Amino acid sequence: MGESGGCCPPMDLMRSEPMQLVQLIVPMESAHLTVSYLGDLGLVQFKDLNSEKSPFQRTYAAQIKRCGEMARKIRFFKDQMSKAGVLPKDSLENGTDIDLDDVEVKLGELEAELVEINANNDKLQRSYNELIEYKLVLEKAGEFFSSAHTSATAQQREIDSQQVGEDLLEAPLLQEDKSIDSSKQVKLGFLTGLVPREKSMVFERILFRATRGNVFIRQTVIEEPVIDPNSGDKAEKNVFVVFYSGERAKSKILKICEAFGANRYPFSEDLGKQAQMITEVSGRLTELKTTIDAGLGHRNILLHAIGDKFELWNLKVRKEKAIYHTLNMLSLDVTKKCLVAEGWSPVFASNEIQNALKRAAVDSNSQVGSIFQVLRTKELPPTYFRTNKFTSAIQEIVDAYGVAKYQEANPGVFTIVTFPFLFAVMFGDWGHGICLLLATMYLIVREKKLSSQKLGDIMEMAFGGRYVIMMMSLFSIYTGLIYNEFFSIPYPLFAPSAYDCRDASCSEATTIGLIKVRDTYPFGLDPVWHGTRSELPFLNSLKMKMSILLGVSQMNLGIIMSYFNARFFKSSVNIWFQFIPQMIFLNSLFGYLSVLIIIKWCTGSQADLYHVMIYMFLSPTDELGENQLFPHQKTVQLVLLFLALVSVPCMLLPKPFILKKQHEARHQGQSYAPLEETDESLHVEASGGSHGHEEFEFSEIFVHQLIHTIEFVLGAVSNTASYLRLWALSLAHSELSSVFYEKVLLLAWGYNNWLILIVGIIVFVFATVGVLLVMETLSAFLHALRLHWVEFQNKFYEGDGYKFAPFSFILTASEDE
Repeated sequence: MGESGGCCPPMDLMRSEPMQLVQLIVPMESAHLTVSYLGDLGLVQFKDLNSEKSPFQRTYAAQIKRCGEMARKIRFFKDQMSKAGVLPKDSLENGTDIDLDDVEVKLGELEAELVEINANNDKLQRSYNELIEYKLVLEKAGEFFSSAHTSATAQQREIDSQQVGEDLLEAPLLQEDKSIDSSKQVKLGFLTGLVPREKSMVFERILFRATRGNVFIRQTVIEEPVIDPNSGDKAEKNVFVVFYSGERAKSKILKICEAFGANRYPFSEDLGKQAQMITEVSGRLTELKTTIDAGLGHRNILLHAIGDKFELWNLKVRKEKAIYHTLNMLSLDVTKKCLVAEGWSPVFASNEIQNALKRAAVDSNSQVGSIFQVLRTKELPPTYFRTNKFTSAIQEIVDAYGVAKYQEANPGVFTIVTFPFLFAVMFGDWGHGICLLLATMYLIVREKKLSSQKLGDIMEMAFGGRYVIMMMSLFSIYTGLIYNEFFSIPYPLFAPSAYDCRDASCSEATTIGLIKVRDTYPFGLDPVWHGTRSELPFLNSLKMKMSILLGVSQMNLGIIMSYFNARFFKSSVNIWFQFIPQMIFLNSLFGYLSVLIIIKWCTGSQADLYHVMIYMFLSPTDELGENQLFPHQKTVQLVLLFLALVSVPCMLLPKPFILKKQHEARHQGQSYAPLEETDESLHVEASGGSHGHEEFEFSEIFVHQLIHTIEFVLGAVSNTASYLRLWALSLAHSELSSVFYEKVLLLAWGYNNWLILIVGIIVFVFATVGVLLVMETLSAFLHALRLHWVEFQNKFYEGDGYKFAPFSFILTASEDE
């Protein structure tokens, strides 16, 4: 767009890059390489020309599915490496030098090998865990039978002396009753295993009820948790032995064991077989442990080999997937031999794009070159501001409110300075500013290392805005020197105080007896004001008036920006019936108040400005008396009041009628509007007004203008009052700092006790860091943000555009899968 030359050169800095809609006609054989080179360039935002098609109907759906499968394998490798503690190595090779087919084959082979190793390891590990449990069952259940055998032997010896039968050893656990007929005796069976400890009591109770008490259960606790073979999780378990009678009871017990997740293991009643089984299990455990260790070693070697190439493969697959997604946005021409692409690009990038097209045609050995041409359109282009690591954070702050409309004035140019300055007005303390600066310098000095690390959400925000915080800290040091505050302590840095005591009766808590003995303090606030009875009234008056001056200045800047917007978009209506009435209204009231403040400071007058401004409206013809600051003040106030009243209907009425007249003149006697001939590649409608469209609703335009006028008139008062937050937060910061210093540090110092002093210093440090350096910083940041978004930007900034989002491999590599 050549219209930006109509403004003065400094204004060009606030305009987004001129954009153009380009069309690329690319042969099929060079399409892949062309998109790849444009992705490296990162200066083309492709439009989706196949929006009516589903993802499965597009040309390169199969290739995207193929890349998706490779991406799944890479995620699988990443998960396996993460579990094994293997970190991928940064590859110095270029991912474009490897072939995608080779990567696909290699990934398939490695996945199959790794899956097989994992499956074998899982089987071996399951067997190992089962043997561990089996060994515990053999040991613990063996203790039951050994104890019972010892008890039975002792009983046999006692009974042998009484001539009792010799078959007692055959039933060591339950003594037989000789009164029972041997034909009705039933041999007892038993089951052994492990049950989770938290279920053991319920398990025992259910067994007892299910068999009506016809079971005998013994349990013992295993001291160390064991790994369950089924789930692979560690669990605390008990070994149990259940004695039962009959197959029916056995069937019930088996079902209950299955329901409770109890693992059962075979067990022999014979003591000799028990010892033999323990020996066999121990030998198998040793063999399995050796085999598992060998398998894990081979798995680690494989994962390290994958880690060496992981980043290379990951980057290659992500790039290929992004390329095919972009190719799916292109449409086939009628010959089916070329792909047609449309997209937005900055005007300055035309030569770079054409060079990329030529290089892709040569490298792909294409017989036909690609065609680059600029299209004419009335679509609103995307907004693109070139930023660096210093300006990107400020631009993000502006974009969080709304992205600038195409070539609308960018508030970010002024926000770079005004945002940290307004923050510092509220945060002004050069001691706290130095602390903030040191913390920020740590982030800046180590930015290369920190940028490659994963930080928490709060640290990520702080790191991203490190240069903004640096500016905030520098301005805080500056305003802190003006306020003469270092952790609320005044210092005569630039010269001794201009005042001194008249005699010995002079006290620090009063200004009585102070006389001026030197020249005025050269920079900032005279340190003698701190700690006096007059400090708070003096600082209140100073900071309140200063806040009004800063607010009126910034609001005037916002209105002036609306003039440059109107001039750029050639909207004389907005200049005459928006910019001029707004400037008159604001400055007739609050601009005049700012002038009165400066006159009062310069003359030392005792006039009451509240009285002057209130009675300027209530009784404009009354005499001012002692509140008069300059000759003919009453006449000036009458003129300003009249101008303010006249400017309101000037804002409201003329614009809707002029727009209606322009619309009627533009379409009078025309069934069809002629096509406009222009040398420009783009034609953007003026300032987003609905009068540029075929349909024109006068009622909508009038209501919109009415709302805008009411908003400005009321906002002129509320916005000016809103800037008083500069005074309020500055005063709050100063008073909090003073309280922590006097009521914590000085109070602890007054006890002459080292322990109390250390505790006081610790409390003071934590209060300073937690409240003043964290909470107050966040509070001042948010209030400065509000002043820019609401009070400043609403004067000129529409913010209804959309960001330029080019196809770029840099952005693709930074995204998470």
